[in-house]
Amino acid sequence: SILTLASFLVSCAPRVGVKSLEEYRMPTVVPAASELTATAQAEAAALIPPENCPVTTTEKVSFRAPEPFSPTAPWDGIFWYGTEGLWTALDKVGVWAKLPKTSDGYTQKIMWWSDSYVLKDELEPALVVSGKRLDAKADPLRFYGATNAMAEDIGEAMLTGVEFPTLGCWEVKGEYKNSELTFVVWIAP
Repeated sequence: SILTLASFLVSCAPRVGVKSLEEYRMPTVVPAASELTATAQAEAAALIPPENCPVTTTEKVSFRAPEPFSPTAPWDGIFWYGTEGLWTALDKVGVWAKLPKTSDGYTQKIMWWSDSYVLKDELEPALVVSGKRLDAKADPLRFYGATNAMAEDIGEAMLTGVEFPTLGCWEVKGEYKNSELTFVVWIAP
């Protein structure tokens, strides 16, 4: 057992040229708690529309979609807004955040519905979308045309692609046949 004791002592002895676990660790810089708090507060503040941006929220609406559509929007955090002639689905707090960014602005797809829209009769709907920034000067919203959409939870719908040149407070207007719908949304980082 002297042999066992000797092998144990050799195995416990520090080995020359072998790094310890601590020497393999990558240095980590952790921001101070105050820096993290300031960053989180700034990000949260950017998601709150300023008082001069009258976003369209559930407080300003009581529209229920007609049959055969779901009377209320089928997704969490979203509500129907408009009239039977033209309606859309909006965020309950009026904020669109983290939109895809291109070199020209922030892109968004907007779904629209109308009791007079029939997909089989109008594959490319005669829907026009425009928009302007309310809280500062900016180029107008860019509209990339309308197409169709169909799914069990939404029924037949019109789908549009738009691009907001900047963040900020935007008024968006849809026009379809004899109907018009305007709403305000806060485009946040």
